Amino acid sequence: MHIIWDLNMTHRFCMEKAIRYLSWGLLSVCFFSPQVSALEKNHAAPGFELHGLDGSVKLARYQGKLIYLDFWASWCGPCRQSFPWMNEMQAKYGAQGLQVIGINLDVNAEDARQFLTVTPARFIIAFDPVGATPRSYGVKGMPSSFLIDPEGKILFEHIGFKETDRVHLENQIHTFLDAKK
Repeated sequence: MHIIWDLNMTHRFCMEKAIRYLSWGLLSVCFFSPQVSALEKNHAAPGFELHGLDGSVKLARYQGKLIYLDFWASWCGPCRQSFPWMNEMQAKYGAQGLQVIGINLDVNAEDARQFLTVTPARFIIAFDPVGATPRSYGVKGMPSSFLIDPEGKILFEHIGFKETDRVHLENQIHTFLDAKK
C-alpha cells in the first residue's frame, strides 16, 4: 500500500494514529489521488447521526439544503487549509441554502478540540472517532468532501484540498445553488 504524505503533517503525524485509521478502513493520508469513491453521482448520501459540538448532528435534519460534507482530522495539513475557505463559503452562501458540515475522524476528541482552537469552524462540526461514516461514504483520503443536493443525492466528491481548488469548488457550489432557484 502506498501512502502519499503531506509535507506539512509529516513531522506531526504519529504511527499510532495511522494504525488506528487503517484498522477501520480509512486510508490515513491527507491527500490521495486519483479520486475514487464507493458512491456515484446521484446516489443517495448515506444518513448519519453523530455527536457534535452543539448536540446531535443528523444528516436528515438538513434535507432541503445544499450540503457541503467534509471529512477531516487534526493531523491533516490540507484540512487546516480548507477551514478558512469552508468558513467563507458558509458565510457567503448560507443564506442561499448552503450548509457546511465537518466530520472529524480523530480517535482522541481532544486532538480535534485543539485543532478547532487554532483553526475555528463557523459551521457544524460532528465527531466520528470509530469511522463508520467515512466507511459508508467510501472515503479514501483526507480531506474528502461531498456536495449533497437538497433531496439528499450526491452531486460530486472531491479529495484533498489545495489553494487552486478554491475557485473550482466554489463554482460547483454556486452552480448548484443557481440551479435550485
